Amino acid sequence: MSSTLTKDSKIYIAGHKGMVGSAIWRALETVGYNNLIGQTSQQLDLRNQEAVNQFMATTAPDVVIVAAAKVGGILANSQFQYQFLLENMQIQNNIIDAAHRNNTQKLIFLGSSCIYPKLAQQPLTEDSLLTGPLEPTNEGYAIAKIAGVKLCQHIKNQYHKDFVSLMPTNLYGINDNFDLKSSHVLPAMIRKFHDAKLNDNAPVTLWGSGTPMREFLHVDDLAQAVLFAMQNQLAEHLYNVGTGTDITIKQLAETIQKTIGHTGEIIWDSTKPDGTPRKLMDVSKLKKAGWQYSIPLEEGIEKTYQWFLNNANSYKQVKL
Repeated sequence: MSSTLTKDSKIYIAGHKGMVGSAIWRALETVGYNNLIGQTSQQLDLRNQEAVNQFMATTAPDVVIVAAAKVGGILANSQFQYQFLLENMQIQNNIIDAAHRNNTQKLIFLGSSCIYPKLAQQPLTEDSLLTGPLEPTNEGYAIAKIAGVKLCQHIKNQYHKDFVSLMPTNLYGINDNFDLKSSHVLPAMIRKFHDAKLNDNAPVTLWGSGTPMREFLHVDDLAQAVLFAMQNQLAEHLYNVGTGTDITIKQLAETIQKTIGHTGEIIWDSTKPDGTPRKLMDVSKLKKAGWQYSIPLEEGIEKTYQWFLNNANSYKQVKL
């Protein structure tokens, strides 16, 4: 464990109400960290540099975890590139710079596997960063996250602070977003199959061909990786976080369909985009450092669906 970190250390989790931030909060609380700090977007607009600087100067956190971001699926990412680029740059630049200015010694920046080139060699290694063009549908988001990685790298190198970036693969789990206009593929499928089941097992139409390969990590596993990074001084500035295994979107759909008990037809709409053909992470670097995932995909999907059922009143049912 980092010699200066105690269970009383002030830990600021930016984005603590989101899926990732709330999972990190739960994980830290569970092992006894008792001085966790969170601000809602109403309390603190992370896009406002002056407000963020003032907040950091007042609270002086020992650890900062950057889990705040403007996020969405293929549809949202491709339609609002400007907002995804600008707002994510504002959020992370403000937090990282304010942490640096206020002498925070440890910061963990969370990004995404979309930072890597669209056609990078699989599995994706950390050193494939900036070796080729990005996936066009989420270029804005990816460029913002790359900038965050580079900020942390240069602070680590120039100022010898423990600023590290963790790049998770596709995440899912408790507190996920099931809104069909802005959600990612796995929760969107849960929502679609659930609604179709309630509508006499109506057919479910899914985007693309079903052939792309994807890797999925339960958000509670990512929270454990963040805890590991917080309690240990990692040698490198950038680490992939994932399972190191992937499945086709078609296999994912069939797994979710089975979990939910939907017996209708699956229709693939090949006029819609597939996105990146494959995104498998090489997770050997973090594994070598001492961390690996523990929640199998089927178990994770069951847990997520149970949470969805318990919170289904948050989402209006879709008429098919």
